[in-house]
Amino acid sequence: MIQERYKLWSEHPYFDNNTHEELKTITDPSEIEDRFYMDLEFGTGGLRGILAAGTNRMNIYVIRKATQGLADTICEKGKSAMAKGVVIAYDSRHYSRRFAQEAALVLAKNGIKVYLFDDLRPTPELSFAVRYLQAQAGIVITASHNPKEYNGYKVYWEDGGQVPPAQADRISKHISARESWVDIEPLTEENARAQGLLITIGEEIDQAYLFAVKSLALYPDLAEQKGANLKIIYSPLHGAGNILVRRVLKELGYTSVFVVPEQEKPDPNFPTVLFPNPEIPSTFDLARQYGERLQTDLLLATDPDSDRLGVVIRNQEGKFVQLTGNQIGVLLAYYLISQKKALGILPPKATLIKTIASTDLADALAIDLGIQVENVLTGFKFIAEKEKELEENGQGDFQFGFEESYGYLAGHFVRDKDGVIAAMLVAEAALYYKQREQLTLPEVLETLYHHYGYYLEDQTSITLKGKEGKAEMERIMAGLRQSEIRSFADLPLERIEDYELQSGVRLCGKSSGETYPLALPQSKVLRYSFSGGGFVMVRPSGTEPKIKFYFSIRGAQPQAVQEKLDQVRSELLTRVSRILGKSLDN
Repeated sequence: MIQERYKLWSEHPYFDNNTHEELKTITDPSEIEDRFYMDLEFGTGGLRGILAAGTNRMNIYVIRKATQGLADTICEKGKSAMAKGVVIAYDSRHYSRRFAQEAALVLAKNGIKVYLFDDLRPTPELSFAVRYLQAQAGIVITASHNPKEYNGYKVYWEDGGQVPPAQADRISKHISARESWVDIEPLTEENARAQGLLITIGEEIDQAYLFAVKSLALYPDLAEQKGANLKIIYSPLHGAGNILVRRVLKELGYTSVFVVPEQEKPDPNFPTVLFPNPEIPSTFDLARQYGERLQTDLLLATDPDSDRLGVVIRNQEGKFVQLTGNQIGVLLAYYLISQKKALGILPPKATLIKTIASTDLADALAIDLGIQVENVLTGFKFIAEKEKELEENGQGDFQFGFEESYGYLAGHFVRDKDGVIAAMLVAEAALYYKQREQLTLPEVLETLYHHYGYYLEDQTSITLKGKEGKAEMERIMAGLRQSEIRSFADLPLERIEDYELQSGVRLCGKSSGETYPLALPQSKVLRYSFSGGGFVMVRPSGTEPKIKFYFSIRGAQPQAVQEKLDQVRSELLTRVSRILGKSLDN
C-alpha cells in the first residue's frame, strides 16, 4: 500500500509538479514509509502535521480531502446548513492563506456558502465570527505554537466551539470513506464569487468582536483615566494578534504600549525565536531588552494564532518575572471573581472551569470564594463544551476558564481560548492592583500562596516521533498502568485515576482499595493525586509527537516544594526509562 500511494502521488497528473519533484528526491525508505503509512488523522480538533507531500503530511491535497469530508457532513444536514455556511480564518504560517482558499473553494464546489477573512486573524475571532454570523461551521488554518515546519486545520461547529466528538467522527468517516485522492476539484474563485458562495469579511467582524471584548472590562473608567500609567510591551511573535490586541488596549485607554519591532510583522519562519511559544522564557528575550530600556511594567506575548498569552511582570524588587500558565489563570480567576463580588455583579451560579492538568490552587480558591468549579479533560474544547452544557441546563453561569498551557477565556461570545481577551484582562488586573492597592501581580500571587499554600507546577515533554514513537507512548501508558505506585518521592498518593479505563482507585484511609467510575469522557490519561493537594499526570499529546508529564506539588515553603517537585519528576522519569529500556531525551 505504501509504495502504491507513493507512486500515485509521484506520477499522477492530479498532483502538481512540485509534489512530484519533492517525492522523487526522497532516498530514505523510512521517510517514504512515514509519509504514506497512514492518512494524517482527523481528530476531535481537526488536523495538524508537518508541511510536506504525502498522506501523513499537511498539503493542499490533504486539506481538500478533509474539507470534502466536512462538506459531506454539512450537506447531510440539508440546504439550511449549506446556506448558513462556513467561516474561514488563517494565521501567518507557511501556506495558511493557500490552505484557507483551497478549503473555501472545495466547500463552494459543494454549494456551501463561505465567509473568508480578508487577511490573517486570531483564532478566537473565528470562534466569535461563527456565532456572530450564525454559521454552520468554521475552519481556522493554524498550528498554534508549533514549530515553523507545521500547519493545521481546526474545525468549529455552529456554537463557535471546536467540532464536538459526534460531528468529528462523522467528518472522519466521510474522509475515510473516500478512497480516491484524485477526484476533488475545487470551484474557481471567479465562479464561487459569481454564485454568491464566497464572501470576504473583515472590519465589520473586527468591530463587533472588539466591542464584545471591551464589554468584559470591570473598570473601564480606571483604564480611561489611568491606563497610560501602565507601561506595556507587546509582541505578536510574528503572528495574527498584532492589530486586534493593540486596538483593544488603545481603545480602552492603555496608550503606553510599545510593540517589539523585530516581531511585529507576520513571518512564517518566526526568525527571532526558537519556537513561537510564549511559554518558553527565551521567547521574551527581545521584549525583556526593550522592557529594561523603557522601564515598563508588563510584557505580553501572544502565539501565532493569538489564542495563548504569555506574561512577564516587573515585581516589587524591580525584576522581571515570567508567570506560568497556572499562575496567570489563578490571578485572573481571583481578580474577576473577587472584584465581581465586591461590585455586586457575581451571579448566583458563578462557575470556574479548568482542566485536570491545571493547578489545584484554583479549586481551593473557587471554593473559598463561594463559586462552583468544574474540572474537564485537557484541551480547551472541553472547557467550551462544559460552558455550553452549563448554559443549556441552567446549572452554572460561566465566569472564567483556563488551562495550564496559557489558555484563558471569559465572557459568552467566544468558545475557545482567547489571547486578545486575556491580554486585556491582564492589563486591567495589573493596572487595578497598581493604582488601587499599590501591588504588583507577583505580590498578589504571594498573598494567595500564604493563604492557600504554596503550589508549584511544572511540565516535562518527551518527543517520540513517527510510527515507533507512537508505539513507545503506548508502552509507557501500559507500563505505568501495570505498576504498583502508592507514592512519589515519599509523598503518599490519595488516589489514582485512569481516564482510559474510566476508573479511579482510592489509596488512603478506610476506603483504600475502593474503586469508582470517572464521569469525564474516555481519554489516554493517568492522574496521580497526592494527599493534601497536588498531582502527577501523564498523557500523550493530541497535537504533537510528545508524551507529557505534569507535576503539581503543594507545600509551605517555596524551596522545599521545588526540591520535592524535582525528586518526584526524577522518580517518574526513571520509571518511564525502565519501561522503555533506554534513557530519555527531553
